[in-house]
Amino acid sequence: MKILVVEDEPLLGKAIQDFLLAEGYLCEWVKDFNVGESRVTGYLYDCALIDITLPGGSGLDLVAELKQGNPRTGIIIISAKNSIQDKINGLDLGADDYITKPFHFAELNSRIKSVIRRRSFEGNREILLDNIKILPDSFEVFVDTTKINLTKKEFQLLLFFLSNKNRVLTKESIAEHLWGEEAEIAKSLDFIYSHVKNLRKKISEAGGELSIQSLYGMGYKFSSE
Repeated sequence: MKILVVEDEPLLGKAIQDFLLAEGYLCEWVKDFNVGESRVTGYLYDCALIDITLPGGSGLDLVAELKQGNPRTGIIIISAKNSIQDKINGLDLGADDYITKPFHFAELNSRIKSVIRRRSFEGNREILLDNIKILPDSFEVFVDTTKINLTKKEFQLLLFFLSNKNRVLTKESIAEHLWGEEAEIAKSLDFIYSHVKNLRKKISEAGGELSIQSLYGMGYKFSSE
């Protein structure tokens, strides 16, 4: 799962990023409106955490741009203690939730998971595909009763396919979503093929099957049918 944090307070922004990285998310942190705008208009995220008061502009404008350009992205407003009107305005623009400073990171993580479940998995805590069970919150996959040991990237790849069912995903979009800015310096995207192959193999060896089509010259498409 890929998270964008737009927060101008250095200590808070860095602390949020470090926490989310430790929790297994891919997390990008930016400190001002202009960089935040370039991110929300140029990249895809599962969830965005947006402070309202930013250098260079209002976080509410970023909320509006996200809802217009990437409506599948979950949005959580980070608000100051007394900014009730900001919360109302953000929710009216389409934000999914808000959290008030100061907050506990465990609560933030719970809210992120809830928003992602609603946006990507219809609110379900577990996803069933025939005899395959996926638990997004705990990063676990089972085939029947056998737990499958996926790497962090393999699990993130599986969730990316699940949240984009029946959509063609290019290698570029997969690389950017799972590796962020690191993907931009890669000389080749052949590692995407290896990750897809390993994911299929681990599920297949346990007796499950993932319907991931390889589309020559285009990318991949996952179907639950």
